[in-house]
Amino acid sequence: MSVNVVLGSQWGDEGKGKLVDILAADIDVCARCAGGNNAGHTIVVPINGVKKSFAFHLLPSGLVNAKCTGLIGNGVVVHIPSFFAELDALEAEGLDCTNRLFISDRAQLVFDFHQIVDGLKEVELGGSSIGTTKKGIGPAYSGKASRSGLRVHHLFDHETFAAKFRTVVEGRFKRYGHFEYDTEGEIKRYKQLAERLRPYVVDSVEFVHKAINDGKKVLVEGANALMLDLDFGTYPFVTSSSTSIGGVCTGLGIPPKMIGKAIGVVKAYTTRVGAGPFPTEQLNEVGVHLQEVGHEYGTTTGRRRRCGWLDLVVLRHSQRINGYDSYNLTKLDVLDDLDEIKVGVSYYIDGKEIVGFPADLELVGRVEVKYVTLPGWKSSISDIRVYDDLPENCKKYIAFIEEQMNVPIEWIGVGPAREAMVKKEIK
Repeated sequence: MSVNVVLGSQWGDEGKGKLVDILAADIDVCARCAGGNNAGHTIVVPINGVKKSFAFHLLPSGLVNAKCTGLIGNGVVVHIPSFFAELDALEAEGLDCTNRLFISDRAQLVFDFHQIVDGLKEVELGGSSIGTTKKGIGPAYSGKASRSGLRVHHLFDHETFAAKFRTVVEGRFKRYGHFEYDTEGEIKRYKQLAERLRPYVVDSVEFVHKAINDGKKVLVEGANALMLDLDFGTYPFVTSSSTSIGGVCTGLGIPPKMIGKAIGVVKAYTTRVGAGPFPTEQLNEVGVHLQEVGHEYGTTTGRRRRCGWLDLVVLRHSQRINGYDSYNLTKLDVLDDLDEIKVGVSYYIDGKEIVGFPADLELVGRVEVKYVTLPGWKSSISDIRVYDDLPENCKKYIAFIEEQMNVPIEWIGVGPAREAMVKKEIK
């Protein structure tokens, strides 16, 4: 009766969706526990013999497997129009989600005014802007924390919903000035959306515990990543939810003792989107290579991702908090053409090694990174499916990460397609 978890170990965009897609072939329920439609997973799969690319933002990406049920948990914030737009887009591409997608009645709602406020807050911050996706995620979580938010179950008592909605919008007008927004039009729209949403709504605590008690296999799909966690990430350049393993418990109502295997997804180099410190960032031809060869553009925003070498200080910090049992090393093929590959192994300030990852971003901005340089393999690995067939220098790179982290690498991504994953036996 355990629940397995897939979590991002860096700053997001590690390729979690692909592993979830592969694992979902053998699970019954794929659940989201945090974040909203600011997340983004792109999965390439064959539908009726034709390869298709599916972009997931809010919906659990395990839905690409026809026998898997998707659950959006109470810890997720949900923009209902985006929920249906994503669902309609998936079904238009041939993915039938009938009777296998559900949403928690306790999930907080994101409204269009949250998205407007998100942009206004960024303008207000000016040069200190965080670089949000402007999907309204932060303002929705702020409403949740201040106990003024609206939840899914509120939609089904229309008069109460309308009164609460007007109060919340008026509060935003007082805070930010009277921005253009049709409050009454939104109330009418949500009366219609509520009826369409009704068949999808469940008591998610009862739902997930029944699945566990019935012996079903449950997989939790993390959103964002540890370095974007509200507590443990590079605050304030973080998201507004708990992206750590703790968010699995609070975002689905699952006790810690029910969590089985935790899998950390690690990109073979490091990327991040938006502002904030990035010690191993490469503002040179290496960074350009990683961007272009790795197609490092956001699934949700289209923004170019900042790129740099793999940072083991970040990974150790992530490991301490999430306790990964194994890793999925992704996008290793992006390094194919490099003569040499560097790995950041420690931070120094004024010649003294820093223990852990500093909370103070001023310190993070000052660190000097100590690198270990490894030889490249200078050959394509994109068609390799067996670990022993990988080039020796490629296997040395994998072994170096395992030795440094004392955690086995169980899956190795060598391309974007579902089948481009090498399974490595671990002891």
